[in-house]
Amino acid sequence: MPEKALLIETLTQIHSATERILKRFEPIKTSDDFLNDEAGHEKLDAICMQLIAIGESLKNVDKLTDKKLLSNYPAVDWKSVKGMRDIISHHYFDLNAEAVFDVCKNDINILKVTVAQMLLDSKQKS
Repeated sequence: MPEKALLIETLTQIHSATERILKRFEPIKTSDDFLNDEAGHEKLDAICMQLIAIGESLKNVDKLTDKKLLSNYPAVDWKSVKGMRDIISHHYFDLNAEAVFDVCKNDINILKVTVAQMLLDSKQKS
């Protein structure tokens, strides 16, 4: 697959992951909702899997673009998004539900909108 097509596919997957996170986060009103019952734990696990996928995919975006694309979109703290992947992957049992709640509540929509713009920009440059 040519690099541009691979970039667009990767950005599309990231955008879809943000939508999944937002959908799964809808019933969560406080960080305790992740911990109160099995359904909450399942939401937390599912959201964390998507956060891992996003972080890994963003590392691939860096490889595809020689680390030149993400810096054009400063609304997102890209280092933190990729770092969240590392924290979840390597320290899952120490994971703070409040941190995941905060990311879902305050950062995922900005990421979604930014990635949508990146997709639009990438497709227009075809």
